[in-house]
Amino acid sequence: MMATTSRRPGRSSLLDRVRYLLVLSRPRFWLYLAGPVVIGVVYAAESTAELITPLSVALFAYFLVPANVFLYGVNDVFDVDIDVENPKKEDGPEARFSGDRWVLGVVLVSGLLALPFAFVVGPAGKVTLAGFLVLAVEYSAPPFRFKTTPGLDSLSNGLYVLPGVLAFTAVAGQLPPLPAIVGGWLWTMAMHTFSAIPDIEPDRRAGIATTATVLGQRRTYAYCGAVWALAAGAFALVHPLLGTVLAVYPLLELVIAVSDVVVDRAYWWFPAINTVVGTVLTMGYLWRVMYGG
Repeated sequence: MMATTSRRPGRSSLLDRVRYLLVLSRPRFWLYLAGPVVIGVVYAAESTAELITPLSVALFAYFLVPANVFLYGVNDVFDVDIDVENPKKEDGPEARFSGDRWVLGVVLVSGLLALPFAFVVGPAGKVTLAGFLVLAVEYSAPPFRFKTTPGLDSLSNGLYVLPGVLAFTAVAGQLPPLPAIVGGWLWTMAMHTFSAIPDIEPDRRAGIATTATVLGQRRTYAYCGAVWALAAGAFALVHPLLGTVLAVYPLLELVIAVSDVVVDRAYWWFPAINTVVGTVLTMGYLWRVMYGG
């Protein structure tokens, strides 16, 4: 557990500032943005030569750390008031915004680092990149602040699939199949809303309305299960095996909903679960690229 000085750095050392930024960027969730890049590259590649290129490495590196600093930094800056009610931000796995100007500077630079990609991707890639940046900001920031509008908070979290769409486009020169984009978007919607369940009571105390606060815990479980099932169905249109792998989510969510597992605990299982599922999806298609199977 990080010391308090690493969470509210103030006039702290360089090491403390780096620690603070790492906590702010949610390391457990780094692969939520970087993982889709890997999958996008693998599924777009027609040969092993297309797997590791300067562009694919740069995309992975950006979405692994800077993009997370940008996304969660914007979130923390505009949530500084409501985070008072969030127990995850008090000696937990996340950081409260310290209020320091240098943090704002790092968050801004982290967003600007995405702009060079616009010069090396085609029109579809430019639109995808712009979509990611706009949603990353407007999810938390005015004037839209999607996270405080039930329905739109869930829908706007399709931003997490956009790094994969961008990577696919960068390699293939065209967008992925529509069912894959729809399936990925639905998956992120369900994942976001499920992750909001532990925040239902803190958000209600802070006066924040979300899909989860409106539905309540039980109906949010039902919503997430249904959307995850639709995501699996969409991926099945791309390939039946993809749909089969993604079907683990509605089944797992059902088990959690009917069991005595505390959702606050189950929530922290998902970074590992998502990593395993992403690895399975990646390795399965990587076999085709390498061996033509």
